[in-house]
Amino acid sequence: MKTLVTGGAGFIGSNFVHWALEEDRYDEITTVDALTYAGSTKNLKGTLEDDRHEFIEGDIRDEELMGELIGDADYIFNFAAESHVDRSIEDASEFVSTNIDGTRVLLDAAVEHGVERFVQISTDEVYGEILSGEFSEDDPLAPRNPYSATKASADLLVESYHETHDLPTIITRSSNNFGPFQHEEKLIPKFITRSVAGKELPVYGDGSNIREWTYVVDNCRGIDLAAHDGTSGEVYNVGSSEERTNLQVTEAILDATDGSEDQITFVEDRPGHDQRYALDTSKLESLGWEPKWSFEEGLDHTVNHYR
Repeated sequence: MKTLVTGGAGFIGSNFVHWALEEDRYDEITTVDALTYAGSTKNLKGTLEDDRHEFIEGDIRDEELMGELIGDADYIFNFAAESHVDRSIEDASEFVSTNIDGTRVLLDAAVEHGVERFVQISTDEVYGEILSGEFSEDDPLAPRNPYSATKASADLLVESYHETHDLPTIITRSSNNFGPFQHEEKLIPKFITRSVAGKELPVYGDGSNIREWTYVVDNCRGIDLAAHDGTSGEVYNVGSSEERTNLQVTEAILDATDGSEDQITFVEDRPGHDQRYALDTSKLESLGWEPKWSFEEGLDHTVNHYR
């Protein structure tokens, strides 16, 4: 089976490539990435020499290139996206272009070449915030920032191509991921590196915002399972039930890096900051999936990586 992984030099995509090669899940994997600030071939170290893997530098908005690559693929995993909320608040243009039109380019090529499965990697942020309970896949989309709005738009595009063109699709929506190869603008790697360096850790607001933290390898496992055993046209949540406030995450990082709580500084909250996310993962669990990594185990592994 031949597989195309877009955004494969980024955080979750590169972890998926590593995991899929280690597990020997596919005969051939082609990774394409535009190598923007958030992607690097360093994240693919150890895979570039593997005969089963080929890396190509390219942009998912390049219709000619995507047509060529998708014409030779059975499965497509679309990890490619602009993903940093703060950047989307400052300027949403790249998010609209990459996350929406880039997905459209891939979908058009997938329809033209009749791929076996198109897998869109999405986020729990498309649901908006939830103060109690958990989001199920049937809940309405209510994004609250430009990043999540573009991801919700991409999800709707994917669903429309399934209905209109009978394209076999799967959408996965995961909670906050963490682990190796994540760009250091994101909370956990940012705070690990700053704590080790003895710098301040800027926490938004009072640190009470709650996130469900999933170790990235568990997400990769869930994505792959949904792709193969899920029902075409369906959405699958991937989570962990490991909820932490941002302040609790900060304190855990300080403990793991021998930092001091004196390094914590509270800064002005960002606009539209969702208070809490939480996912009902029973649909994916019915396929036989469950998380294997606890938050503490994943954090220890992540701290060691960044050190």
